Amino acid sequence: MRKVFWDNPYQQTLTTKVASVDSNKILFDETIAYSFAGGQESDKAIVNEIPIIDSVREGNLIYYTLPEGHNLNVGDMVTMEIDWPRRLRLMRLHFAAELILEIVTQKFSLEKVGAHIAETKSRIDFKSDTNISTLFPVILEEYNKIITSNLIIQKGYSDIENQRRFWKIDGFAQVSCGGTHVNSTQEVGFVTLKRDRPGKGIERIEIRLVDGSAGL
Repeated sequence: MRKVFWDNPYQQTLTTKVASVDSNKILFDETIAYSFAGGQESDKAIVNEIPIIDSVREGNLIYYTLPEGHNLNVGDMVTMEIDWPRRLRLMRLHFAAELILEIVTQKFSLEKVGAHIAETKSRIDFKSDTNISTLFPVILEEYNKIITSNLIIQKGYSDIENQRRFWKIDGFAQVSCGGTHVNSTQEVGFVTLKRDRPGKGIERIEIRLVDGSAGL
């Protein structure tokens, strides 16, 4: 299965073929619809105007659940379309979280214990007994430097056979990650940070985009 969301995360429509049908569980030859992994939520998408209601990863394949009565058969050519505004916000919030995580790891050596990327905000949980908001000025100073520098975000395979991916910014970091990413840091835009404390010994950073800051 070719995952076009890696080859071109900006592609919004795709013509592909139905590879297998098991009731309402469908496999396609190619896909542009990202399925939940690494904390990043799934894309919302339609196939021939039929909504995808769920998806599951099995090995290197992604099976999509369509409503009953979809009438798709093996060999059918279909058109897949993603909710592009949602995808773009997910990509920006995903990489914002990646940058915050890497800055915190490099500068403060805190251990990440959880993460989630949704359409309106992302969050990262760290093991810490210290109020993490005291670190925000340093984190945002470094983050804003990276954003305004408009650095290229390189993406590729570290292991093609097992479909393991990475992102890289020269001089900053190379990180294993199978999510969808924009092409440059300027596209991510500025963010606001908020502290939350979900449990004893755990500090949470909530990340929200500053509307209109992408592209600066």
